[in-house]
Amino acid sequence: MMYVKCPECGEQAEYSEKNEHRPFCSRRCQLLDLGAWASEERKIAGERVYEPEEDFDTRH
Repeated sequence: MMYVKCPECGEQAEYSEKNEHRPFCSRRCQLLDLGAWASEERKIAGERVYEPEEDFDTRH
C-alpha cells in the first residue's frame, strides 16, 4: 500500500483506488483545496492571458 502526504493538511493519505479522495486524505481536504482554487487563493504562476471585462471595456 502506498501513502502520500495530503496536499491540504499534511496527514498521510492512502494513494489507491480505495481512497476516492486521493491524493487528499478526506472529502473535507478535497473541498478545501477546491474552494481555494475557485476563490483564486491558489493560482498557477504565469502571465495573465485574457480578462473578458478588460476586453469589453476597451471596445466601448
